[in-house]
Amino acid sequence: MRTAATRIGALAGIGVLAACAPAPAPDRASEPAPPTPAASTSPTPPACSPEGIRITELGVDAAMGLRAMGLELVNCGDRPYVLEGYPAPSLRDADGDPLTVQVIPGARPITAGFDQPATRVVLRPGERAAAALLWRNLVTDATVVASNGAHLAVAPLPGRPAYPVELDGPIDLGNTGRLGVSAWKRYDGPSATKPPAPSDLPSVAPTPDSRL
Repeated sequence: MRTAATRIGALAGIGVLAACAPAPAPDRASEPAPPTPAASTSPTPPACSPEGIRITELGVDAAMGLRAMGLELVNCGDRPYVLEGYPAPSLRDADGDPLTVQVIPGARPITAGFDQPATRVVLRPGERAAAALLWRNLVTDATVVASNGAHLAVAPLPGRPAYPVELDGPIDLGNTGRLGVSAWKRYDGPSATKPPAPSDLPSVAPTPDSRL
């Protein structure tokens, strides 16, 4: 992609060449039509799913190789939506091939702080819930290839349909092959269009057994 300075320089060069060329006689019939306004480049939010929900990434908090990614689920349908449990994520690599990942409800033995039990959450239309994915970018065995999840799909609960979730960057599991998940809970924080501050995500402070 060209920088703004390059684009300005190119436009300036065109202006110099135009000034040196003889001016043609005015011809109203050949004048170009007014330019069409450029299409908006604002990101389009994911469509509401057939079951009336939308799942998006809230942002990633990273510290000392520990990663916590927030997930937002919004009830974009026209009736209450019930959650009780943990999201069910799946990963694919950059080629679209599935990655073998151990999904750990509660995130142990990755770290502590994600062990709150699941509770029943009833979302009215427009209300939101949040959960988090947690993993370590850790390489402990040089003979095992590190895995990067380039594509994420999340089912709101095991057994329900999974929906693609756009990522800002890869889920870099190292060669741990483990991905922790927290339970869904009601969420009234910043929307998915604005990643939350690290304090809005569950604590990811290392614990003595976090590397076991």
